[in-house]
Amino acid sequence: MHTIKKLKRTIVFILKLVLFLCLFGIFFGIFGINNPWLFNLSRTTGVTMVTFVVLGIALMQVYGGYAVGTQKSKPIVHSMALATIITDLVTHLQLSIMNTSEKNNAHFVYETPHLLLLVMVLQILVIIFFAYFGNYVYFSLAPPEKCCVISSSRESLGRLIPKISRFRKQYEIDEIVRYDAKNVLDVISRNDTVFLYDVPIKERNHLIDFCYQKQKNIYYNFEMIDVVSQGAKYVNLDDKSLVMYLAKDLTMEQRIVKRLTDLFVSIVGLVITSPIMLGCAIAIKAEDGGHVFYKQKRLTKYGRVFEVYKFRTMKEENSIHKSVTADDDRITKVGKYLRKFRIDELPQLLNILKGDMTVVGPRPEMLENVEKYTEALPEFSYRLRMKAGLTGLAQIYGKYNTSPKDKLVMDLMYIENYSIWQDFKLIFQTVTVFLKASESTEAFGVEELYDFDEDRERNRKAKKRGQPRQEKE
Repeated sequence: MHTIKKLKRTIVFILKLVLFLCLFGIFFGIFGINNPWLFNLSRTTGVTMVTFVVLGIALMQVYGGYAVGTQKSKPIVHSMALATIITDLVTHLQLSIMNTSEKNNAHFVYETPHLLLLVMVLQILVIIFFAYFGNYVYFSLAPPEKCCVISSSRESLGRLIPKISRFRKQYEIDEIVRYDAKNVLDVISRNDTVFLYDVPIKERNHLIDFCYQKQKNIYYNFEMIDVVSQGAKYVNLDDKSLVMYLAKDLTMEQRIVKRLTDLFVSIVGLVITSPIMLGCAIAIKAEDGGHVFYKQKRLTKYGRVFEVYKFRTMKEENSIHKSVTADDDRITKVGKYLRKFRIDELPQLLNILKGDMTVVGPRPEMLENVEKYTEALPEFSYRLRMKAGLTGLAQIYGKYNTSPKDKLVMDLMYIENYSIWQDFKLIFQTVTVFLKASESTEAFGVEELYDFDEDRERNRKAKKRGQPRQEKE
């Protein structure tokens, strides 16, 4: 088993290297036809090539890169294509600047854009081949990992198993068992990978210890203790090993940089998207003659209430303040497309310009949802430690119907691991939301909303009796 894992890592590294060399070769091979100096050893050639290599590697890190074996082929194509296209655009611009000289162009000329288009098309075809071929080779080397799922209830299993089932080439669910079953340790011993979901903390720690002892792969869902540990670090107090967690808040320098970034992104964003926003406004008005914009009260840092701006996507007479469900008849025809590609969120650039919101931060929730979620998850209020954002971990990796708890974990993970670099990384990753529009805009099903209300009612009654919050059985 360990030999196969090493072989897989080696093959992925070789494929990644060959893919990058192909992308590099296509760019410089085609542009070298009109720019023969690219084939000569010179400082100009070196600077141009280093730009392509450094920027390409950095952007592949930002977008996830050639994640064969861990991602499906389509997301790999999206991430690699985005990284490569941006790298091409920047390097081509630099190439055009380099050619502005007495020998070539007396003034700046954006050279041969048709060749740039050809380069991109050829590179994307190569990326598609390597993504599908890489996954084919990777999963041909060994069968899917034998997995067991350990949980506390059927409802919990219903939230996890469909997610695992999407990755059939990676995981084969062999056994499902409750965390308190007598044979749970035997089940773990028989499998390669263990999924622990909604298992009480004490029992989860015991099972993780056993998995570690048996060298099993472990997946488990986040709880508050895990979120805190993400922001902590190992320290030595004399000869005593401790975990140190320091309460966090943005420094003055971080606040200034974050606000300047907000102003820059909102102004540039409004200028670039103004034609799109004008087209949306005309389409909304033409459909039913109603208002173009929709304002709704939301919460931001420290619980301050503000009005968020959005393009109206629902019929005006039915704009009830509750989460959207699948096949919701309140949504207009134009609204379906606006929501699908998240275009209805563009007016929030005005909120960012005003200072109500930031570019990257926890998603602002409806007041009605905040009250409901906080009653079931008291930790939900912790996300108000940072100003609400247009994009963020929950907005990029979550969907409209992602559970409140999962969104909360992503928001808190962002807060605990905050850095300026992470903000820039998430701004670039926001583009991927448009590439997975049909997935990210899935609405709540009626059953999901009902189950959550049931949890909230159970916890409310427990609180009245003075009992701790209970897990659903």
